[in-house]
Amino acid sequence: MNIKELTIYTSRLQSQKEFYCETLKLPLLNENSTSFSLAVGASILIFKYRENVTPYHIAINIPSYQDPEALAWLRKRIPVIKHEGKGLVDFVNWNARAIYFYDADQNIIELIARKSLGIQSLDTFDHHAFLSISEVGMPTSNIEKCYRQIQQLGDLPIYDGDFDRFCAVGDENGLFILIDKSKRKWFPADDDAFSSEFEIKFENDSESIAFQFMNEEVKPIPVS
Repeated sequence: MNIKELTIYTSRLQSQKEFYCETLKLPLLNENSTSFSLAVGASILIFKYRENVTPYHIAINIPSYQDPEALAWLRKRIPVIKHEGKGLVDFVNWNARAIYFYDADQNIIELIARKSLGIQSLDTFDHHAFLSISEVGMPTSNIEKCYRQIQQLGDLPIYDGDFDRFCAVGDENGLFILIDKSKRKWFPADDDAFSSEFEIKFENDSESIAFQFMNEEVKPIPVS
């Protein structure tokens, strides 16, 4: 599964643009008075203005063995969220290591180096190593219902977890992270999880799919 485009909402449009374009140096693609879009490697991240918003969790794939360099690069720009005193979090079961930080809206952003993908890079780490959006959080009150709605759009396997507290759907290139928001908060700092609205376009087995996540419902939208 490859995430092509993700649209989220912000009440701090200018602050978010400054964070992503000036602090993280991601390329600005388009902007107007109510939105802007960025290149995140092979993905596009779109911010649209909305007065009332709640935080998101988003992960971005980076080369498989550049996590130490990524941590050093980030620490020169922003604080990272530590877990047990460490900036790098080791996910043994996923054969991956991750770094977490907040953007200007307190969205939890994760850079994840998945060793199993074997993505090599000989370049010095910078914003060019942001390869693609690879995870989108989907807090819900009913994981199984949300999963079934996704399955109606495309045959996506369960990568990890179950329908109780946590269920990752998709593969290492793209995952929907379904959590029961009444039973679990966001790792690593126990942030409250919100069912924040978003729109997404992705490819699965060469099929283009798009949906809106709103009020804990997955609603298909036309693919443009």
